[in-house]
Amino acid sequence: MSEARQEARPTFIPIESLMADSSSAQGLSEAIADRTRPREPGPRPPWIKVTVQRNEAFEELERNVRDHNLHTVCEEARCPNIYECWSRGTATFMLMGDVCSRHCGFCSVRSGQLLALDSKEPASVAQTIDHMGIRHAVITSVNRDDLEDGGSAHIAATIRAVRERCPETTIEMLVPDLLGNLDDVERVVDADPEVFAHNTETVPRLYDRVRPEADYQQTLDVLRHAAVRRDEAAATRQATGKRFLRVKSGIMVGLGETREEVEETLTDLRAQGVDVVTIGQYLAPTPKHLPVERFVTPAEFDGLKDLALALGFAHVESGPLVRSSYRAERALEQTDAEQDT
Repeated sequence: MSEARQEARPTFIPIESLMADSSSAQGLSEAIADRTRPREPGPRPPWIKVTVQRNEAFEELERNVRDHNLHTVCEEARCPNIYECWSRGTATFMLMGDVCSRHCGFCSVRSGQLLALDSKEPASVAQTIDHMGIRHAVITSVNRDDLEDGGSAHIAATIRAVRERCPETTIEMLVPDLLGNLDDVERVVDADPEVFAHNTETVPRLYDRVRPEADYQQTLDVLRHAAVRRDEAAATRQATGKRFLRVKSGIMVGLGETREEVEETLTDLRAQGVDVVTIGQYLAPTPKHLPVERFVTPAEFDGLKDLALALGFAHVESGPLVRSSYRAERALEQTDAEQDT
């Protein structure tokens, strides 16, 4: 086999490598050698693999993020899909810094001294999205419980900046719970994203361990209020030819939940009017985070997808490496097709 052909072949490696500095050959080598991470139930199974590739699109997006001093959840949360998504020119931008006011047991976004808001950030995000020609922009943020409005005005300003500069780009806004303040939820919804998302993360029994500063009912209330606003605006959107707002949430499995608890949580989400749901395997970003209780099989993920569709969700992404923003554009593509029929 020629050298050029060898370089072109995808390289499959255990997901452990993404927990290391991918730009460091030594770190990558050590990560690959460490096939059993602490606090996991044995070696990671063969279906948890990623393709490492750095093409021109990846490198251009990386440059734009650095040049504009932006943050992405892809990096901060050590997402296993960063190579696939960035190589397609897709990233999830993270607003209001890279320091969070909460201390969730599953998340690698750091906590500490919170950063002052950057008034230029909305325009910078819009400029990068425009430059990259991104058709479906996914934007999220850290929790900012220190701010009176939870950062909702900054989030809304970013949505408007992207809408003004990139009118053909669809926007998915993944928000924190905004401390359950429904006025702040409305502020984000009224900024007119195509998708309003807030992740449930886990079943209610595990909230004290997984999301100790959050509340399950509060999460449901946030999602329900977004759905109510969606329904109130449906006639106006239809009259103006706009897409209907989609309300989205996501959960992780493998944290010790039961199948019955997952079914009850999905039932709760659907009862709030959630349209789109994602279901993925929890993977500890570092040995300091919550342990993985078990690895869920692809067949189980298929079963959960069937269950969610039977409950009435319009679109479901379910799989070991699925994350809340993974292939996010597919939800709009499918629901738009259904709306047209």
